[in-house]
Amino acid sequence: MLEIHTRQIYCFFLIISLFSCGRRERVDVSHIDVDITVERFDKALDSLTPANILLKNREWLQHYGFFYADYMQYMLEVGNPLDSVYIADILKEVIATPDFAALKASIYETYPDMDVQEAGLTDAFRHLKYYFPAIDIPRFIAFFSGFAVQTPIGADYIGIGLDMFLGADSKFYPALRSSIPQYLSRRFTPENIVPRVVESYVREELYPQDALDVSLLQHMVYQGKVMYVMERTMPNIADSLLIGYTTAQWDWANHFERDIWAWFLQENLLYEADYNRIQKYLGEAPFTPELGEQNESAPKLGVFIGWKMVRAYMERNPEVTLTELLGMNDAQQLLEESRYRGR
Repeated sequence: MLEIHTRQIYCFFLIISLFSCGRRERVDVSHIDVDITVERFDKALDSLTPANILLKNREWLQHYGFFYADYMQYMLEVGNPLDSVYIADILKEVIATPDFAALKASIYETYPDMDVQEAGLTDAFRHLKYYFPAIDIPRFIAFFSGFAVQTPIGADYIGIGLDMFLGADSKFYPALRSSIPQYLSRRFTPENIVPRVVESYVREELYPQDALDVSLLQHMVYQGKVMYVMERTMPNIADSLLIGYTTAQWDWANHFERDIWAWFLQENLLYEADYNRIQKYLGEAPFTPELGEQNESAPKLGVFIGWKMVRAYMERNPEVTLTELLGMNDAQQLLEESRYRGR
């Protein structure tokens, strides 16, 4: 009965997800040779004892390579693993703390395995490989670092900081409000792993932003392209989850889409290049200050409108490939050819 009930729940949420995704183009990627396994470095840490630190340090340097070096120096921030004596002294203190044990236990309870995430990542990266055949598929390595970093990307890997995906009601996050506000930690959930990993890959590896993008319109078009690639490569994930909105924020943004666009035009924001003025429409926030009467507005409205703009362009130009879209550098041309007018 438990297995049947679990399947029913899964199917229920899949139906909701598919409904909220709208009519997306779907392609057959079953023939793409990508099968992702997440390496559990977080579980490897469970074997660490004061007596074997030097041995494990050598083993992990060899096995995990770039990831382990980056982990020790830039994530855990305990030093260069080549300085094994210094590392050993610090790690002995780290693994002896109650906080280390409590965090490790919570991660193992939340993620006894990562079958769901591996399936989701496999599907997403099969889509990426379908649309961009030349890309290399990196290693995927799960870890925890004391809430330091979520999805770091290195020379040959993508890291998944499981302590940043423990669930919105995790007992750890309220104590971190000064550095991780609730509007961010509400997305630290298992279902966010796949979209956040893919988003990091698209932004950092596949399509980094041009430093010459300075106007809000240029930022909007870049952000819209990123979101459009994400929707094409994760067709079964809801739009609200892709952009990181609550259901209420997604509904608000769609309801007031024409008004948001009119606001950008009224305030002459499209060609504004002062980042201090336009960043509020691009970055993470609980809401957009000028819009909404009781702080109920959605954040990242430049990202939202940019996405709608790119969608409109691609609907009018179905022959354009994703590679061609990313190679299109003229934001003004895309706006004009999209004929986007707030809907």
